[in-house]
Amino acid sequence: MLAQGKSAGWGLPYLKESFVTSLDNDQRQLEAITPLDGRYGSKLEGLGPLVGEGALIGYRLRVECEWLLHLAEVPEIKPYLTLSPEVRASLDQLRAAATTEASYQIKEIEKTTNHDVKAVEYYLQNHLRHAGAPAATLAFIHFACTSEDINNLSYGLMLKELRAKRLLPAMDRIIHDLADKAAQYADLAMLSRTHGQTASPTTLGKELAVFGRRLQSQRDRFAMLPLAGKINGAVGNYNAHRVAFADVEWESVARRFVEKRLGLAFNPLTTQIESHDSLVEYAAILKHFNTILIGLARDIWGYVSLGYFTQKVKENEVGSSTMPHKINPIDFENAEGNLGLANALATHFEDKLPISRWQRDLSDTTVQRALGTLVGHSELAWSSLLRGLGKIVAAPSRIASDLEGAWEVLAEPVQTVMRRHGVVDAYERLKQATRGRPVTHAVLLALVDETAELPEAAKAELRALTPAAYVGDAPRLARDFARTRRS
Repeated sequence: MLAQGKSAGWGLPYLKESFVTSLDNDQRQLEAITPLDGRYGSKLEGLGPLVGEGALIGYRLRVECEWLLHLAEVPEIKPYLTLSPEVRASLDQLRAAATTEASYQIKEIEKTTNHDVKAVEYYLQNHLRHAGAPAATLAFIHFACTSEDINNLSYGLMLKELRAKRLLPAMDRIIHDLADKAAQYADLAMLSRTHGQTASPTTLGKELAVFGRRLQSQRDRFAMLPLAGKINGAVGNYNAHRVAFADVEWESVARRFVEKRLGLAFNPLTTQIESHDSLVEYAAILKHFNTILIGLARDIWGYVSLGYFTQKVKENEVGSSTMPHKINPIDFENAEGNLGLANALATHFEDKLPISRWQRDLSDTTVQRALGTLVGHSELAWSSLLRGLGKIVAAPSRIASDLEGAWEVLAEPVQTVMRRHGVVDAYERLKQATRGRPVTHAVLLALVDETAELPEAAKAELRALTPAAYVGDAPRLARDFARTRRS
């Protein structure tokens, strides 16, 4: 760190201590390979401890501890595996919270073993030896396990905790925001656009509710997704287990371990690897959720462009470097970009992870390590989108002016009412009167008045109809979603 008053070597003779400290703190940001650890690192605070290398090591250590404790409860194994109170206490402490120091020590061991899971096994042996565990106990660490037994369960626990602590709460924040806006703008009539052309009016609240409901559906699927795990040996057949303890019902032991101890879903039929299908579904739902958000970001971007939304001004924020008047919708643009990056990774997860050559190849392991990148770009996008949603305010006068100039959208109700009263060629009459030409209130009134088949009461209703009033059940639909989401 540069001392106060010393030259930085950049032609800056004096540096304030705060600036020097900032330089020191930001050095890793400036040299980071990915923007998630660099430019955007501060926006993803708390994610690393859940998905980083240290987290994976911690989950591996937990699984190894849980497996030793579990084996000690199997009646046929009890005579061979005795855990003293001191060893149990040590195991309980480790499985509850692996320390950063433990992760560092395991990484040091890995430098020698060149094998990450074996390093965890050796660390646990050393740790329990110091707690007084005899050789007979130490021999049961990693008993009958292949590395993938530990890894698949570790990732399962990681995905489970990540979902509960980070992803579902973030999803809920977006959905709640849309529900609030759906209620707020439930009655704000707005011109629809199908194929980019004017169409039957809706309300702004209802259109936001559509996105909210779609996101809610994916969120609920995500919350209910079982995360699978297995612990059945080198090729999934309990080969070594059976040789060591032929009388043990190993599949029942494994099922209880996965389901009861770890809270995951048991996969009874695998090769050496758990098939990753639940991880692929996990990524696929995130991708679907993200794709819906891309649609939302683009639609709001378009509404901002039309002037349907204004954006709150931040005093010191710059829009364009050359055009001072601009307030660019950058939050929605940043969200769209990061959602695309996340989805590109999710697509590779879907394409790669369900496939393994014969009973095992290692090409999945490096892909799984990108889980944090997938989640990081997703979270970054979600926070950008929420920030953007917090800045937009509807512009009712601008929205109304579009409606007031779009009388052509009433061709639909006019021809529908005509059909009700037996006018067979109602569609053709309206098409001739409105298609490809300016449509005013007067044009529609003339058509209604000259339709002899219409009773006077129907004509009166059509004369009174305006684009702003022609929104159907949109207000109710918006409120129903908002009410359901808030209950």
